[in-house]
Amino acid sequence: MNGWRLLLTRPTQESAALAATLAQQGIYSSSLPLLAIEALSESAEQRATLAGLSRYCAVIVVSKPAARLGLDLLGRCQLSVPAEQPWFSVGAATGQILREHGLQVHYPELVDDSEGLLALAPFQQALAAVAKPQVLILRGEGGREFMAERLRDQGVQVDYLSLYRRVLPAYPPAALVKRVEAERLNALVVSSGQGFVYLRELAAEAWTQLALLPLFVPSPRVAEMARAAGAQFVVDCRGASAAALLAALQAQPTPDL
Repeated sequence: MNGWRLLLTRPTQESAALAATLAQQGIYSSSLPLLAIEALSESAEQRATLAGLSRYCAVIVVSKPAARLGLDLLGRCQLSVPAEQPWFSVGAATGQILREHGLQVHYPELVDDSEGLLALAPFQQALAAVAKPQVLILRGEGGREFMAERLRDQGVQVDYLSLYRRVLPAYPPAALVKRVEAERLNALVVSSGQGFVYLRELAAEAWTQLALLPLFVPSPRVAEMARAAGAQFVVDCRGASAAALLAALQAQPTPDL
């Protein structure tokens, strides 16, 4: 695996943590964050949603920023979570943040995606336990609608609590391709669909060149997006965790230096 030289694109803090894990395995990486998290201003609507937390048979948290900001807002509002209320996360890292605050958390063990969460037995049990199930989803502004659509098809009422927005940091022209060339990077890593959108946007006319590099993505949905945009070598890690990326790297032939 030591032949890999990866471009990481997660938000700054997450890229730093991933880079440290990769370095322990002898894998070189360079971070160019393509997602910056901006917390939304606290609103009366947010406070009212959390004040009515007890009406939800399940709470879903889709990301680590949503977990941190949601918990912070609960603290500022001096609100507590009903002891019996189950919370759910798409991945283990988000679940750990919630668990450290004493919440009852469930998440898929083998995959980090919405499909895995919806199939969880504890989640299905939570929906079946009430006559008219209501679910709250903590997320970023304008997030994916897949989960809510699936639940509404089952007759579940779904409400959102939007806590942040994702933005592309300002970079000079050609910053992406210059970084790849200067550090002889031989693969790209994105952790979400929005991350890929920003990768493609920042690449601009250099995308034709960068599309030839291996691109590691977290899910079949993002893999489909990348292939539709012309990426030639897409690897679906089936998760956004460091462990998922390492497993995917190990499964691929190591590039020659």
